[in-house]
Amino acid sequence: MRLLYAVAALAVIAGPCAAFAQDAERPAVAANQPLLKRKIAIGRFTNTTRYGKALLLDAERDPLADQASDMLTSRLVDSGKFIVFDRGDLDGLQREQQAAGVDGKLVGVDALVVGSVTEFGRKVEGKSGFLNSKMRQIASATVEVRLVDVRTGHAFFSTKGTGSASVEVGEVAGFGSKAGYDSTLNDKAISAAISDLMTNVLQKLEERRWFSDVLQVRGAQVFISGGPSQGLKVGDRLKLETRGETLTSAQTGLPIRLPGQPIATLEVVSFFGDDSASEGAIARVVDGAVAGDPKTLLVVEAR
Repeated sequence: MRLLYAVAALAVIAGPCAAFAQDAERPAVAANQPLLKRKIAIGRFTNTTRYGKALLLDAERDPLADQASDMLTSRLVDSGKFIVFDRGDLDGLQREQQAAGVDGKLVGVDALVVGSVTEFGRKVEGKSGFLNSKMRQIASATVEVRLVDVRTGHAFFSTKGTGSASVEVGEVAGFGSKAGYDSTLNDKAISAAISDLMTNVLQKLEERRWFSDVLQVRGAQVFISGGPSQGLKVGDRLKLETRGETLTSAQTGLPIRLPGQPIATLEVVSFFGDDSASEGAIARVVDGAVAGDPKTLLVVEAR
């Protein structure tokens, strides 16, 4: 009996150790897999409802549309998964670039986000008793967004979110607070609608394959666009492939790129550049061979 207990005890102790040893022998794929950031731009946001339109002049921006755009931009930036560019006011952006003496060349993005506030409303509910009364203000909103492929103009995904916010006040025998107009409910309702659609937007954007272009090849060194701001780190492994031929589909009229041919594996060794728009990476060839015009090559994730 004592022998049986001893065997069981050894099995309990050895089990985790054996599992740890097996995990240690597994290749550390996840540790070397870069979390690469896609470049996205926030474009036009509109308010298609009638709320607040009577008080706006033709040249004035709609506050509901601006709120939805600003909140979505903040959520995408806070996620830490994307490089976000503002395209909501291109005229103003280009004027500022000219005033600063910089060229107005815009950074290319992987997807454009456009949207609108399609439903918005407020209502007041209340009830009165002999000595008490209650008043409840409710705001509700629906925000819809579309993701557009900037290379084709094709809207490849759309989703919507709904949200509401309320506040309730009351009086008892003449004591209590009065229900004044609460303007913060507008912000809270739109914020709730943005939160409702964020999961779908994040998931769809992350499905888009990260890629970059080859700037130059010098022997075993390959200079590529992108750097730390996109999530690249020294030691990351990337795949180099030929750009597939782009054909026009007779069915849809849209361009379709054929799959490329993998030709090499790259490892990032250093970076250069001053900011996210001008940064690049230097990689060495660890497997395969680089051949052909750099313009015909594409750098992709090593999945």
